[in-house]
Amino acid sequence: MAFPGFQDGEVNVTSIPASFFSELLPEIDHLGELKITLHSFWHLGRKEGAFRYLRYADFSQDDRLMKSLGSNQKEAEAQLKQSLDLAVRRGTLLEVPVNLEGVDLLYFLNSPKGRAAVKAIERGEWRPSGEGLMPVEVVPESVNIYRLYEENIGPLTPLIADSLREAEENYPDEWIEEATRLAVENNARSWRYIAAILSRWQEKGKDERKDRRDTEKARRRYAEWEDSE
Repeated sequence: MAFPGFQDGEVNVTSIPASFFSELLPEIDHLGELKITLHSFWHLGRKEGAFRYLRYADFSQDDRLMKSLGSNQKEAEAQLKQSLDLAVRRGTLLEVPVNLEGVDLLYFLNSPKGRAAVKAIERGEWRPSGEGLMPVEVVPESVNIYRLYEENIGPLTPLIADSLREAEENYPDEWIEEATRLAVENNARSWRYIAAILSRWQEKGKDERKDRRDTEKARRRYAEWEDSE
């Protein structure tokens, strides 16, 4: 069956790091591993929360994915396990077991947040969430906003320290951490930029999918601020 083509109107996009194309793609020589890797980017992009992961069931219960891996259930299951093993051995995905009414395997993207989540789980810093789709909740270490700023943005000044103290009272730690990450990703290492993101989230609500699509708009806004100074 031929693909009918992409449709007009708003199209949901999946964010894929550039290093996938420059470093990973040339090395992947197993079709199942490639499918699993791309499926992981897509499925993780649809999830929300500070720490996102996939369970084995997120792969095995996707009918279209499984049909693409094998002509029958047994063949598809074998291909899925092999493909996941290849992705984990390559370092694209991080696999960590949790004991929640039996052992379950969680798969994180090998990113700074993914590595932090795996280390936290290995230290026992997790708890049941009570949610069927995301049954495990990582208990993150409390954010030190001042160290976060110095490590990612620049030296502290008394004025910046006052602004950070005020932000700490008004916004959740995870908002401040994510806004700082966006500033770094967009090469806009400025407290003014971070504060604008936090203010927008507080005013209009925080929609993670929309926020990820707004990076180019955010870069343009920051450039306008720099030009006006």
